[in-house]
Amino acid sequence: MERVVKNGVGWRLGWNPDATGYQGLVGGEDWAIELTEAELDDFCRLLGQLAQTMSQMAHELMDEEKISCEAESDLLWMEVEGYPDAYTLRFLVNTGRRCEGSWVASAVPGLLQAAQMLKVF
Repeated sequence: MERVVKNGVGWRLGWNPDATGYQGLVGGEDWAIELTEAELDDFCRLLGQLAQTMSQMAHELMDEEKISCEAESDLLWMEVEGYPDAYTLRFLVNTGRRCEGSWVASAVPGLLQAAQMLKVF
């Protein structure tokens, strides 16, 4: 299995199944955090859930209405905030390192697409 690193404007996402300890990587323009496989799996799953919730909320909101949604696992806490079609993303690692990161709204669509495809072989 090969190491995979995907990146776009304002985001990076990586997976290295052969790494010891931290197989995943998430990052922004000028920062990156290594994640365990379980943390990376939760990151991708929770991001997908939040994106789906934001999409479903589009019909419930007035045009200029912003919303905030949170999702959490034992390992991560995540939040999206903004409009259904343009929102920021923030996350916290709940265990061990206790780190956090965030992305601007323009980076989230590419990050979401990469997260959905990262471990599809």
